[in-house]
Amino acid sequence: MNTNVMSALAEPNRMQIVELLRETPLTVGEIAERLQLRQPQASKHLRVLSEAGIVEAKVDANRRIYRLLPDPFRELDDWLESYRVIWEKRFDRLDDYLQKLQDKETRM
Repeated sequence: MNTNVMSALAEPNRMQIVELLRETPLTVGEIAERLQLRQPQASKHLRVLSEAGIVEAKVDANRRIYRLLPDPFRELDDWLESYRVIWEKRFDRLDDYLQKLQDKETRM
């Protein structure tokens, strides 16, 4: 798991930018307006997201349109999957234990 991705997403404004970009690609100005940030602040956050490989910009005349890249989120999902497996096993064991307790109570 790329720690740069986690670090970039840990900042609330950057996470909000990611949430906006989930819906549609946006320009820096649109992002700044929707999040009520100054454009230089939005650009700074987008640079961090870009360096972490989370977003990419497409140049369209004098505008830069940002969109999410899927790979960091696939990697994050793969990393989280290992924890899902652990928790599913634990829940299965808990379910087995509870079933045994219930069976004991039914026999009494």
